[in-house]
Amino acid sequence: MSADTRSLNPAVVLPRWMPFEWLVALRFLREGRVQTAFIIGGVAIGVGVIVFMSALLSGLQANFVKRVLTGQAHIQLLPPKEVARALRGADPQTIEGSIVQSPLQRLKSIDQWQSVAAQIKALPEVNVVSPAVNGSALVVRGDASRAISVVGIEPELYFRIVPMPEKIVRGSARLTVNDILIGTELASDLGVSVGDKLRVTAASGSANTLTITGIFDLGNKGANARTTLMALRSAQSLLGLPGGVSALDVTVHDVYAAELVARHITALTGVQADSWIKTNEQFFTAVSAQTTANTAIRVFVGLSVAFGIASVLVVSVVQKSREIGILRAMGITRGQILRIFLLQGGLLGLGGAVVGSLLGSLGMVVWQQVQRNPDGTVMFAVSLEPLMFATALLLATVTGLLASFAPAMRAARLDPVVAIRG
Repeated sequence: MSADTRSLNPAVVLPRWMPFEWLVALRFLREGRVQTAFIIGGVAIGVGVIVFMSALLSGLQANFVKRVLTGQAHIQLLPPKEVARALRGADPQTIEGSIVQSPLQRLKSIDQWQSVAAQIKALPEVNVVSPAVNGSALVVRGDASRAISVVGIEPELYFRIVPMPEKIVRGSARLTVNDILIGTELASDLGVSVGDKLRVTAASGSANTLTITGIFDLGNKGANARTTLMALRSAQSLLGLPGGVSALDVTVHDVYAAELVARHITALTGVQADSWIKTNEQFFTAVSAQTTANTAIRVFVGLSVAFGIASVLVVSVVQKSREIGILRAMGITRGQILRIFLLQGGLLGLGGAVVGSLLGSLGMVVWQQVQRNPDGTVMFAVSLEPLMFATALLLATVTGLLASFAPAMRAARLDPVVAIRG
């Protein structure tokens, strides 16, 4: 028995626990150490880029969505707008020649809002339904006055949508019928603080004097200068909407399904429902563009990995032609030869994915330490989820198997006599 034949004889060197295909595949990879190291390095770099970009984009999108939704509901129900219609029964020529002007939009309540709120709350996709009254008013403090946006809420519901207690910088988030919460900019403009009183006057002339119990910071200078919160009953009385609400704020379990839920709510209740996706269309378009770009990066990196594995295995088939011929002469089937090279591709993909996942995680840790806010805090939270690593390992292994299919077929089709003579 020759040395080459002895080295490939399973009875001589094959451990009982290792299948023959695994033994030969590992031996071929070990004999081409340089090629194996280079392709594993290439796969590792590709997988590391995918892991790093996926974690970065996921954290960036989550941070953007959190900032957008931190001060608003996922869905808001509003009463229908008033429209002008031509007189019924009038002369058609008179109608054509008339000018129909859009009417002024007055504050009005959602019809039978309690029933609508109960219908929405019964939906499995919905988390919280909070009634609100929104309107404009004038706040006066001595000689100073400012136009403000009044938001009347039920604190126990609204604070589950917008966590105002977390945004209070002075005072507390307590809201009774005689209390009001204002932003930091408005407090600075009026020179007031917690415990001071403000006189709030609506356009209708009705007024109320309220006590400042808390000052909040929404992270937006304009919102801090305009937005005020008061109890729902206080706003209803001030804005002349007794027993009514001008909006229903809704949150859902899946924020990205808000538009579908909003359409379902409109079809169910007949009330206009606007989702955060619709009201922030440009932002959502930017998020979608980022996702598309990340997907394109993954595809091109995956293609480069596949071509790299395929090229190495093609060279390996040429280099191992004599060994393949000897194996075939020893009675090894074409199916076993096929599995040997498929195993090599899968092992190259898996090995590179393991190393690449470690590189991607390390890169993300280093990035978080280097890229920080001016105050030293983390720019935004990034979570390295186990599912992401599992997906990377699976995709890299499958890519290696697919890339090795053509070289494996070529190896399986080699004629043993021609291969040995070659």
